[in-house]
Amino acid sequence: MRYGSDEIGFEVVKGWGRLPKEWSFGHVIGVAVDDRDNVYVLNRGEHTVVIFDREGNFLKSWGEGEMTAPHGLHIDGDIAYIADYREHTVCKYTLDGRLLFTWGTKGVPGADGEPFNRPTDVDIAPNGDIYISDGYENARVHKYSADGEFLFSWGSHGTGPGEFDISHDVCVAPDGRVFIADRQNHRIQIFTSFGEYITEWGGFKQPCSITMDKDGYVYVTELQQRFSILNPEGELVARWGGEKSLEPGLFMNPHCACIDSHGDLYVGETLEGSRIQKFRRVK
Repeated sequence: MRYGSDEIGFEVVKGWGRLPKEWSFGHVIGVAVDDRDNVYVLNRGEHTVVIFDREGNFLKSWGEGEMTAPHGLHIDGDIAYIADYREHTVCKYTLDGRLLFTWGTKGVPGADGEPFNRPTDVDIAPNGDIYISDGYENARVHKYSADGEFLFSWGSHGTGPGEFDISHDVCVAPDGRVFIADRQNHRIQIFTSFGEYITEWGGFKQPCSITMDKDGYVYVTELQQRFSILNPEGELVARWGGEKSLEPGLFMNPHCACIDSHGDLYVGETLEGSRIQKFRRVK
C-alpha cells in the first residue's frame, strides 16, 4: 500500500528492524541515521540505543543503565547528542557510546529559564551551532556555539509568537532558520538563528518532531496518530493516519522520525506503539 501523495510517496517495509531474541523496545523516542545509513533507535528500554543496518539487521546496542529518561537524539558526523529530560542533561557521545561531554548537572534542574529543566531535543546548525529545546518545564530554546559555549536563550510559557506550551523538538534548516515543534499549541514556530520570530504553521495534532530532507520537505510526527509532510513553503502535500492502529504503515503514537540518504523514512512510536517502522520512498 502506498502512503503519502502523488508528489511524495512511501511504502511500508513490514517487519523491518529485527531485535535479538527476547529483546523488546521500550518507548521509542528518538531515531537518527549515521553517514553509512545505519539506524540508531533511542528507546526507554533495557537496551537504550539499538543500532540496525539499512536492511534492518541488528548490529549492536549501547547506553544500558546510563540514562534515566532519554528523549531526543541527533547524530552529526561521528557524534551522537542525547537529551535526558529527567536528568536535566544533554550528553555528547561517540557513535559507539563513549561519553565525551555533558551539559547540565545530572539530576539538578536549572533555575527558571536557565539550562536545563527537562530538555527535549538537540539539533546542529550548518555552521556547527547547537540548539537545544528545553521544553517540559522551561518552554525555552537554548543556543550554544560549536565549541559548546552557551550563547543565549529565548521563549516563555504561553500561546503567542515566541511562546511555547512544550517546546518539544528543534530542527535547523540549511538556511539557518530554526523550527520548533510547539507541541501543546499544535503548531510549528519558525525563528531566525537569533531567536527572532518569523512565522508559524498550524493545523497539527501535538507535533512531536520535525525532520527535513535534502529537497526541503518537512516531515512532522503528530502524537495523535498522524504523519504529515509539507513542502518548503509550508503547504501540506501528504498526510496519513489519524486513528490508533498497529497495522503496519499506520500509527499508535508517532514521536520521532528521520530520513536516510536514499530518501527512506523511519518513524518511531512511543506509549502504546513502542516500535520503529521503515517506509521506502517510491516515485
